[in-house]
Amino acid sequence: MANIIESSGEFARESWTELQRVTWPDSGQLRNATWVVILFVIAISLVIFAMDGVVRFVVNFVMGIFGA
Repeated sequence: MANIIESSGEFARESWTELQRVTWPDSGQLRNATWVVILFVIAISLVIFAMDGVVRFVVNFVMGIFGA
């Protein structure tokens, strides 16, 4: 049990040391990254929307051929 407590304390100390080394983004970098994510989500959404429309058209066309 003492080994688990000692390991947990060592993990916490090492984690805190690593957090001190992190270079956090400034507000400009954060804003730019946010815009990139938003634009990427919009682009992927449009691609999925277009693919859905094409598949819907093809399925309706094939179903129309067979009178369904």
